[in-house]
Amino acid sequence: MRSMITIREILEAQRRIRPHVFRTPLRYSFLLSERIGASVFLKLENWQVTGSFKPRGALNMMAMLDDAERARGVVTASAGNHALGVGYAARLLNISPATIFVPRTAPRAKLDKLREFPVDVRTVGETYDDAHHAAEAHRRATGATFVNAYDDPRTVAGQATIGLEILEDLPDVDAILVPVGGGGMIAGIAIAAKALAPAVKIIAVQPVASPALRDSLRDGKCYEEYPAAPTICDGLAGGIGKICFEVAQRLVDDVVVVEEDETKTAIRALAETEQLIAEGSGAVGVAALLSQKADLAGKLVAVVLSGGNIDLALLAQILNQKSEILN
Repeated sequence: MRSMITIREILEAQRRIRPHVFRTPLRYSFLLSERIGASVFLKLENWQVTGSFKPRGALNMMAMLDDAERARGVVTASAGNHALGVGYAARLLNISPATIFVPRTAPRAKLDKLREFPVDVRTVGETYDDAHHAAEAHRRATGATFVNAYDDPRTVAGQATIGLEILEDLPDVDAILVPVGGGGMIAGIAIAAKALAPAVKIIAVQPVASPALRDSLRDGKCYEEYPAAPTICDGLAGGIGKICFEVAQRLVDDVVVVEEDETKTAIRALAETEQLIAEGSGAVGVAALLSQKADLAGKLVAVVLSGGNIDLALLAQILNQKSEILN
């Protein structure tokens, strides 16, 4: 699998998807900046269409399918956000059938939103890996094109457009904090950002329940499947892709792991101080800053808020909890 996507391919992806996705704001956070002693900017992918960054990659990949591939339909596996991205792209590009396998643990908020799109949702297994295996079996049986959430160069090029936008808005950025699940987003951002600003630090952030990238880099082998513990960061649970592993060895400068309570604190901080709703997977970068696990004092920092599709009952529970950092 080709891992090093070119800047030209990323620019082509940007032109391809520009009419159909938001160019999300990079918003300065005065209160977060004051708390950690850095200039903190939030990349608001929680405001993206469908509520996460995922349509960027799904749209780019699916727009590049030929007529025969479109006629056979598409299939994918997802814990929620990628499914929404595929559903959005399928409706926009008039691709049918679009079959999506989701684990039983997929958040209700994402599944409810998914019903708005022309997709066939099939629930199987308890984990993303279970859903992925079922989707691959469906691909083999039907000839449908598998829309990989993170381990396809076309998907990665779409996600990389986030990095282009950050560097366009903040060319002197010192560090970019990126949530990591399968790793397509950090691979793309790292390639784009390092091409435009080689000195920028790319910092991966993962939940303690599923530090697949950290362990892969430590052990020198790619953990494509990973036995994740229960986590509110459902979009970051499981293994990483080969593209992420290969790119990270060259271009990712650090991996930070945050606790569940630290992520909950970040969700509450964003709601209380920024009036922003972020899901657990989207808030881990802010968690890394608030817990001081990423020491970036005095730096110009961009943090990707990758999604905002959080279950309302969970959000209410988190907002009602006290936080030592906030009080």
